[in-house]
Formats: sequence, C-alpha cells, structure tokens
Amino acid sequence: MAKSSKPKSSRKSPAPTLNLAAATSIPLSRLALSPANVRQTKAALSIEALADSIARRSLLQSLSVRPVLDESGAESGRYEIQAGGRRYRALQLLVAQKRLDPDAPIPCIIKTSGLAEDDSLAENTDREALHPLDQFRAFQVLRERGLSEDEIAAAYAVTPAVVRQRLRLAAASPVLLEAYAQDALRLEALMAFCLSEDHARQEQLWGMIQAGQLGVQPYAIKRLLTEDKVEADDKRALFVGQEAYIAAGGTISRDLFDEEDGGYFDDPALLNALASEKLAAACSALLSEGWKWAESTLESPYAIRSRLRRLPAEQPPLAEDEQTAYDVLSAQYDALIEDFDEDAENGDEQRGQLESVEAQIAAIDDRRPLFDEADKARAGVLLSISHEGRLSIDYGLLRPEDDTATEDESADSEHEGGNGMCDSREENIDSNGSSSPAPDEDDRVSPKLIHDLTAYRTTALQQRLSEEPEIALVAVLHAMVLSVFYSGRGATCLQLSITPYTSRLVPGLDDWKPTSALQTAHDAFEAQLPDHPAKLWSHLLTTTADDRAALLAYCAARSIKAVREPHAYGAQRSLMQADQLASTLTLDMGAAGFEPTVENYFGRITKAQIIESVREARGSSTAQLIDHLKKPDMAKEAARLVQGTGWLPPILRGETEPHPESSSEPETPPAALPPFLMDPASESAAA
Repeated sequence: MAKSSKPKSSRKSPAPTLNLAAATSIPLSRLALSPANVRQTKAALSIEALADSIARRSLLQSLSVRPVLDESGAESGRYEIQAGGRRYRALQLLVAQKRLDPDAPIPCIIKTSGLAEDDSLAENTDREALHPLDQFRAFQVLRERGLSEDEIAAAYAVTPAVVRQRLRLAAASPVLLEAYAQDALRLEALMAFCLSEDHARQEQLWGMIQAGQLGVQPYAIKRLLTEDKVEADDKRALFVGQEAYIAAGGTISRDLFDEEDGGYFDDPALLNALASEKLAAACSALLSEGWKWAESTLESPYAIRSRLRRLPAEQPPLAEDEQTAYDVLSAQYDALIEDFDEDAENGDEQRGQLESVEAQIAAIDDRRPLFDEADKARAGVLLSISHEGRLSIDYGLLRPEDDTATEDESADSEHEGGNGMCDSREENIDSNGSSSPAPDEDDRVSPKLIHDLTAYRTTALQQRLSEEPEIALVAVLHAMVLSVFYSGRGATCLQLSITPYTSRLVPGLDDWKPTSALQTAHDAFEAQLPDHPAKLWSHLLTTTADDRAALLAYCAARSIKAVREPHAYGAQRSLMQADQLASTLTLDMGAAGFEPTVENYFGRITKAQIIESVREARGSSTAQLIDHLKKPDMAKEAARLVQGTGWLPPILRGETEPHPESSSEPETPPAALPPFLMDPASESAAA
C-alpha cells in the first residue's frame, strides 16, 4: 500500500526583505568619475551654479559609487561615480576655489551588484520635474520666511524679475491655481489673469469662461481686466506723464509678463483732471498773448475745428542756418531709418537716435504762424493732445459769430490749398464739409520716402489725366469756378499759373514708364506748336477742337502737384481733390508700372516693415524665410519675393483696393531663398 503524501501548505512564501544600503562617508580625493556614467551631454544648469547651491545648502543627495578593484580583484580603496558626476564636478570646483577641503567626507551609496550603466540611467530618468505651481508656491513661502526677491533670485540663479513673476502667479486666486493644477487653465491664461490682483474679479471672469461667455484667450482676459483703465501709451498718459500722475496719488498696474508693457493708469478720472489742468494752463498763457478765446479738448479736435474758419497767417520762413539744419536732419533721418534694426544689440540706442532726430525735425516743422494783433482780437486758438502725447495748437480760428463776411477768403484759400502742397498733420475734409483725421502714416516711414512715393503717384496722375481730355476739362473748370463763384474757398491740386511740376532726385522716377510717356507726349505737342509765343494765339484758333482738347488735357495734367512734403503747411484739401481725381481716373499704380524695389522702398524702411510687407504680399510662411537676414539682404529678397504680386505700399493703394489681410485668396506658397541666404540653424536642423 502506497504511503500517503503530506498535504501541501496553503501559506505563501514571505517576500524577500529589501535591504537599503546606508550612506558611507568617503574622502573626496578617493573618488573619480566612472566611464559608465550615461550623462555625457552638457546640462542646462551650469557647474558654477550647482557649486554655489552646494555651498549654500550642503550636498542634498548622496553619490552612487562602486569600488575600484586591483589586479587581484580586491578592493583598492578608491571608488568610481556612476551616478552624480555633476555633483562631483561641482565639489571639485569648490576645492579649486578653496571653499572645500580636498579630503572632505562625501556621503556615498556603495553598490556592488547590478550594472553601473543601469544605475546611472535610472537616476537620471526616474525623476519628475517639479510642477510650476509648486515652484511658485515655494518662492512665496521663501518670501514669507523673510528672504528678499534679490536673495531668492541669487539662490536659484534667476533674475529678480522672474522671482516677481512667480510670486505674482502664486498670489492668484486659489480657484485659478486649482484650475491650473488640474490642467483646466493654461499658464498663458493664468499670467493674463494676474494683471489684476483682485481675486473676486479674477473669479468672475473665470466663471464667464466656464459658462462659455468668454474665450480663454489671454488677450480677451487682459482686455476685460483693463477696460476701466488707461494704457500707458494713451495720449493723455503721455501728455501728463507717469511721475505727475503718481505724485497726484494715481496708481499704475503693470503686466509683469510683458517686457514691453508700460502699465495701465488705474484712475482715468484723475488722469483726465490732470490733463485738463495742464491744457488750461496753456490756454491761460495764450490768452495773455491777445487772443480773443482759447479752448481745449481731450477728445479729437476735428469736430470742433470743422465749424471754424482758419484765418490766413504768415508762416515764418526758415533762416539760412535753420534750413541747413533741417536738410542735415532730414538726411540723418533717412540714413538712420535705412540702418535701423530693432533686433540688433544696439536696437534701443538706434531707436533713441531716431526719436531724437524726429523730435528736432518736428520742432522746426511746428513753427508758430504769425498773426497781426487785429486778427488775434477776433479769433482764438484750439488746444488738444496729439497722438504722440504732445500739446497741439490750432491758431487763428474764427467762430461764425465773429466772421465779418468782409474777410478776403481768397487769401485763406491760397494759404491752405492754392499751392497744392500737403500737410499730413491737417484733417481730411469731405464734400459735405465734415472732417476726419488724415490717414496715419507709419511712424517709421521717413518724410522723404513719403515725398518720393507721392511723387510717383503725381507723375502717374499727370499721365492719366493727359489721356482724358473731358476729365481734364472738368478739372480745369472746377478750378476756375472755385475762384470765380466761391471766393477761393475751395482748393485744387492744379497749379493754374500754370507751372509744370516735376519731382527731381526721386530714385528711379526718370526711367519710369509714365515719365517716358509724358516726355513723348511733350515732344509731340512741342513739334506742332509755333516757334514764337506771338504766333500761339492764331495757331490755337486754327487747330481742331479735338487737338485743343488734347493739348488742354496735357497742360492741365502737367500742373498737378499731389506730393506730400515733410515741411509743407496746410493744403490737405488740395490733396483730397487729388484723391478725387485719382478715383475718377481709376488710377492704378500697379497697372502704371510701379514696383517696390530696394532703391525706391524696401531699402528705406525698417526690418519689421519689410517683414510685414512680405507677409501681406506672400503670406506668413514666406515672410519667415527672410526674418533672420541682415537689413540689406532682407530688402533685396523682399523686392524679389514681392515682385509680380501686385503688392503696393499703403500710401499708393487705391481707395477701393481691399486690405491684403481681408483677401480670401489662399496664401502664396513660400519662395525659397538663395542658398547663401538660408539660416545656418535651419540647415543644420534639416541635416
């Protein structure tokens, strides 16, 4: 009979006990780096910063080492570090700096089993970065424990500005911080919320976002948080100044996460009061000069000015030394704008030089017009604030009740529009007599470039009108009727003296197709005219009506002047009439043959404007191809990329032409740059 076997036990064998080795102190001089350490690439945190951290806090983590065996296989008393190489290098640096003894005991975990490479890899991968929110809160605790912002910055190798940013984030509403911790709110949106320190307001907007009433985009959050504030670049803020506003008890909110942000004035009522006081003081000073009245406004002055008539005034001529200084400043401005690179190391210095030259040119342009005392006694001045935050004064304005109807308005017409020159500081006046601001030109487009571009437009307008006798007849009649029936109160861009107008020294204009067409027409008419002016009358009587009409159109066309000149005074209405004429003639500068080149445009604007031009013409992807280039190469490539697209500088676009951004056409595929202009970084990345 077989023996019965013993029943098996149902109890499981106990799990092996995990034994952790205690740290052992080993003199630093007995340690060396192991070739098994997997960290070979330079880390982001420098050895110097880590050494400073160890000196401040001591060693926070032991080194992992293995004994070095001699030829017989016995331990030699020396050890190699397979995990902790950066700490070892930092300790060596402290020794070299004589801040640590060469034989200082170093806590080490001695390993004899497993693979050294596995230990090294595990130490560098079995870790999780601290959540940013925990870091923000830790900085907040350090600040509460008495450390200053500068001390925290020094301890963690960051700038004081970064410390302030993290402290501001840690001070956000707990509701927002919890949403950020749960990934329901992005960091960029949390930064936008921190523009306000009002937790109730922050939570109100967050509730609107959760209810679907507001997008979570940072710009939308910022807009609502600052809707009752005034931006620092507002004309009132610039006019009053931050120092005066703060001295009066005002406060300024700042966006710590926007380096370009100048802040927001929290008290619009106080700001308006300070601006009004400053304007009132200027009014008092002008009244003491003999003016009948002085009025100021914080709003746009155009609505008030449209109801008033400007008296003729004498513009003080530039003295010889002033004219010389003006010419030098204009040349200096063109040179600065051509070399301006906002991304360069000295970009701020270049911008400062440019603004200084602009201010000097503006000081010469803004010479006070001269009025006699009788005019002052019945007229007044209107004070306002320019977009740049400077005091703007309109002199010699006559109210309807003070208009005697005996005023010789022809002088006013001659002053404001008869010469056909344009002052971009004036308002546009439509056919109904209302006014609106003149279109703003880019602050970084030089006055000389504006002159040259409008010279191209003037030539094209002349050439088009010379081909349309009936419209030319209307233009001439328009000018004559204004003088005969309206006492010169209107204006025209036709110089009916008549003085043929030609712009000189404009790059490329002499070789332009419309210029050649005008010269061809001139030569043809000249060949048909008599040699002596005494014979001209009888000659005109014998020509056909069609021939006279064609000659009239050409002569009227040659009198056009629609050039914006940097120091011209008045005449905005004449430029408006030029726009009306261009619209009637459907003037198309692209069809006329204008192409922006390095010489006539791209070489004379900033890098940012070049990028924006290419973006409008070819799309963002093409614009990115040239954003790393130096200014000369960027201008050259922009001209090549834009060629054939029909893109025009804003000042040359027709009234009906859609803005490039509103176009529904798909983005033009990017055109590759020549190999020598490619970004080396992108080449290496592709390789």
